[in-house]
Amino acid sequence: MSPKIRRIVAPLVGVVVFCVLWEAAVHVFDIRRFVLLPPSEIISELAEAPSFYWSNAVTTGWHMILGLSIAMACAVVVGAVMASSRFIEEAAQPVLILILVTPWVAYITSVVLWLDGGTPTILFMVAFTSFPVFTFGVVGGMKSTDPAARELLASVDARPWEVFWRLRLPASLPSIFTTLRFALGLGLAAAYFAEGSALTRDGLGAVGRTAAASNQAETLWATITSAALLGIVGLSIVSVLERSLLRWHASQRA
Repeated sequence: MSPKIRRIVAPLVGVVVFCVLWEAAVHVFDIRRFVLLPPSEIISELAEAPSFYWSNAVTTGWHMILGLSIAMACAVVVGAVMASSRFIEEAAQPVLILILVTPWVAYITSVVLWLDGGTPTILFMVAFTSFPVFTFGVVGGMKSTDPAARELLASVDARPWEVFWRLRLPASLPSIFTTLRFALGLGLAAAYFAEGSALTRDGLGAVGRTAAASNQAETLWATITSAALLGIVGLSIVSVLERSLLRWHASQRA
């Protein structure tokens, strides 16, 4: 089997085996429907209303993308400042760690009351939860720049913005893409839970929250599966972008 075919077949085999074991476990152990549905019933639910779940998945996807974009833009600015000053970096690190380790699910209600729910609440939660991850990635990448390149730019009296644009930002891209994979998972979870709490009817989280409240197991697990598929698509897009934009980097060379 050629490597290209193996890259396609192997994941499919893994998914099929996982679904078969999942289906068997539900029937053998007689797991209650609301606790866990078999894949066959989830697929059946998705097939009955594909446009409904697709439209809500698109809404959740946009919330995730916009929130992550805001977080990344802010992280590049803050990370550049932190990378340029050891004092600022050491002063900001405890705050970023505090944001990262605090269970954000616990204060979603406070954010809803503050921003009156809706899209602003969802975007804030996505950006706020993923911002520390992006910032640490940006700082680590910018501090890993080649010393010889820094000396060369200093010898020609390069301006700070030139050093940032030509050296520090390109050097941080591999680290940003690595942290983007983790931030995407955080952002997707934040979007799902925020949609369920932000007094909105749109998005997988809002549908899942309503389904959970009314004991609609099929709908709930369909939204969970849709969110998982959305995450897989997002990670695949990140991988494609990484290979396209970082062809010059050693990590992407054959």
